[in-house]
Amino acid sequence: MTTSPTVFRVLRDRDAALCLGAVVVSGFGTSSLWLASGVWVKDLTGSDALAALCMLAMWAPSLAGPVLGTLADRVRRRPLLICLNLGLAALLPVLFAVGSPGRLWLLYAVLLVYGAAGTVHDAAESALVTSVVGADLLGDFNGLRMTVTEGMKLVAPLTGAGLYSLWGGPAVACLDAATFVLAAAVCALLRVREEPPVRPGARWWRETAEGTRHLWGHPVLRPLVVAGGLTMLFTAVASTAVYAVVDRLGHSPAYLGVLYAAQGAGTVAAGLLSGPALRRLGARRFAAAGIALTAVAAATRAVAWDPVALASSVAGGLGLPCVLVAALTAVQRETPGALLGRATATANTLLFTPTALGLAAGAGLVEPAGPGLLLPLCGLALLATAVPLRRRAAATAQSPSGLT
Repeated sequence: MTTSPTVFRVLRDRDAALCLGAVVVSGFGTSSLWLASGVWVKDLTGSDALAALCMLAMWAPSLAGPVLGTLADRVRRRPLLICLNLGLAALLPVLFAVGSPGRLWLLYAVLLVYGAAGTVHDAAESALVTSVVGADLLGDFNGLRMTVTEGMKLVAPLTGAGLYSLWGGPAVACLDAATFVLAAAVCALLRVREEPPVRPGARWWRETAEGTRHLWGHPVLRPLVVAGGLTMLFTAVASTAVYAVVDRLGHSPAYLGVLYAAQGAGTVAAGLLSGPALRRLGARRFAAAGIALTAVAAATRAVAWDPVALASSVAGGLGLPCVLVAALTAVQRETPGALLGRATATANTLLFTPTALGLAAGAGLVEPAGPGLLLPLCGLALLATAVPLRRRAAATAQSPSGLT
């Protein structure tokens, strides 16, 4: 199952490479800002709760994903992406006015707009990719996209923290604004022929419902999205035990950096393997295999031994992206272009909203249950999620259509 030929085919394609380039530069700025914003609030107020609200402000608009994604189906996607990038670049200098606790509302307002624009951006980008990348290479592209996104999460926060420590929050805002300008320029270079969208004949809420009905009524998409959401839920519950795991290993909290680096290495490998694995296994089997590997990783993390902890981190990084790549690639392949923005945004909401629920549940369970009980239970729950998906894949493989 070699990765090189297909990966190189994606990178050799001018427009596909430009799409990845836009993901890299905008992702770099976003990852820099999300860390610096929390540190900024902490420095101004001394409050951990207010600092945590920064992430909530950026994440909250994704709950309205089905509604916001409708915009991506009402206009051409490339001009929309350019406008969103330039709009955010123009908005971020507002943060220069945040110099005291009384001005923090400006920061939260900017982050809220930032999150809403990001939700629309992701939907439009996913829809545009289907016009740039051939259907047979969508899995490879999405895998590479995840690889570069995770790579930015390893590098960009350090850059943002360094800039913040030297010149403060406005410097990080300038960096983020510059990356959006560069991303807009990259999008402008795309040679994509887009047909004008059909003028909507229904009200906004009815258009939103069309995307949701398509996703929920599709025999391939619904099982994948539900399994992905459950996987994110149980993985989030398990992640709340990570500090207790480090304590049991006898290390300081700084050891988390080692575990996260190992997980990042697994995610990079998953991104490179995703395209060939999707072609060989099909979406459902690929997703089920990834969930099963994530289950093993969660359960074995309870073993208080460094080699096992490192191996489980790599396995978790390798397994978790599989269901996400499988689900989002299936949405791109199985959804008509006119519905793709709404369907993608709805899928993102269903996939990633359970993370917040899992973190809340895990925070209440980790101390009474302890990692020795909580992590194996999460592993069992993940296995229970994978089994029906694998059975569906086996049943479908025996049917005349053979969709997997």
